[in-house]
Amino acid sequence: MEFFYGRPTDVSGRSEKEIMVYDFLDDLGISYRRLDHAPAFGSEADLCREIEESLGARICKNLFLANRQRTKFYMLMIPEYKVFRSSDISRQAGSSRLHFAEAEYMEELIGCSPGSASVMGLINDTEHRVQLLVDHDVLIAEFVGCHPCINTSSLRIRSDDIFDKFVRATGHDFIIVHAE
Repeated sequence: MEFFYGRPTDVSGRSEKEIMVYDFLDDLGISYRRLDHAPAFGSEADLCREIEESLGARICKNLFLANRQRTKFYMLMIPEYKVFRSSDISRQAGSSRLHFAEAEYMEELIGCSPGSASVMGLINDTEHRVQLLVDHDVLIAEFVGCHPCINTSSLRIRSDDIFDKFVRATGHDFIIVHAE
């Protein structure tokens, strides 16, 4: 696999939401490495490992969650080696028991479909209905690997750029959590 610096030079065949991510990052002056690949889902461990090695960054799990009443929504970023325990994360988020939100909410609120959920989707949440939850280990890593709202590309971005520049520019904040 070959990585590239920055956006694709030829954007034909790229989705509008993917290009919007590159525009947003470029406008903020955030540099990133990009790797184009076959569709990657968390269940395809070999492909994910190959992407991480090529990119030089761990791809974190991005879980899109909701409370029981579906009145509050959350994006949880945790390392792939940690486990989502609803009761632990719910307590730390100050919410009733969290569960995986339905795909239609994910598409509506962050513009991502299952398998492509990403912190980058916060650019689509202009009403700030999604609360970002970040595991401490993701926060202290040098780089974060994530999708540009589509799971056929992955980006490597400095953690400081994501949490100090990107998240702030979207108008969101985040809660630090500790998953096991």
